[in-house]
Amino acid sequence: MSETLMPPGIELPGDPEIAGLRALAERLAVTAGTLVREGRPANVEVAATKSTGTDPVTEMDRASEELMRRILAEERPHDAILGEEGDDTPGTSGLTWVLDPIDGTVNYLYGIAGWSVSVAVVAGPPDPALWTIVAGAVHSVPDDRTWSAGRGQGATRDGEPIRISRPASLGECLVGTGFGYDADRRASQAVVLTQVLPQVRDIRRLGSAAIDLCLLAQGSLDLVYERGLNPWDMAAGALVATEAGAALTGLRGMPATSEMLVAGAAEFVAPLAEILEAADADQG
Repeated sequence: MSETLMPPGIELPGDPEIAGLRALAERLAVTAGTLVREGRPANVEVAATKSTGTDPVTEMDRASEELMRRILAEERPHDAILGEEGDDTPGTSGLTWVLDPIDGTVNYLYGIAGWSVSVAVVAGPPDPALWTIVAGAVHSVPDDRTWSAGRGQGATRDGEPIRISRPASLGECLVGTGFGYDADRRASQAVVLTQVLPQVRDIRRLGSAAIDLCLLAQGSLDLVYERGLNPWDMAAGALVATEAGAALTGLRGMPATSEMLVAGAAEFVAPLAEILEAADADQG
């Protein structure tokens, strides 16, 4: 994510406030995760769909976000909220909470491990190309793991510091990615995959971008790339990854946005970005 000049009258929080925001992000993610885990029925039903008929929303998505919104309304009433399932809430503090109540809803729907609650707080406009992420947490609900980070304060998993991996070559990199829900975009992404796979160790598609970025941060993936991520998909995980030593970028000199995110050790992000550019991975 890029760091730009802040709008007039808005300043980045200092270290003590960032620590407090990080602690609150962790608490929100874990509390919402407990609600989702304990409230999951034996058979989850789709309550609605989002971008396409294969992009589901469950009642628990909504309940998870409503819980976090209620806590924030009590504890941070002047902050804005950008959530996946609810209406945007304006604020006056210059800070915005970016909420993903269940990242990996399809995994949740099918009872497959690999879904999380993602919470970040950003300064500046609620736009990945313009904001500065100051704190965030990702709680992997099925296995009760929590990653968090504060700007300038490093990244941890369950309180232990984490760092990215540095393989010897691009060919030894394990790469995480994901696919969109639109059929035409999936077809394009499948073609891109044929250009990437022969040049890396292997590909993993786990189903939660937030978890992908945290696995990158702890060295369990070496690179991550994905097109079509929403702000709430990437905000918390992006900070965890960068605070663990990762470089993040888009393609063709752009920052990481919904058009493309490429993350990992800087020496491998650049050649992977070149492969993706040659494959027009940010098109279609």
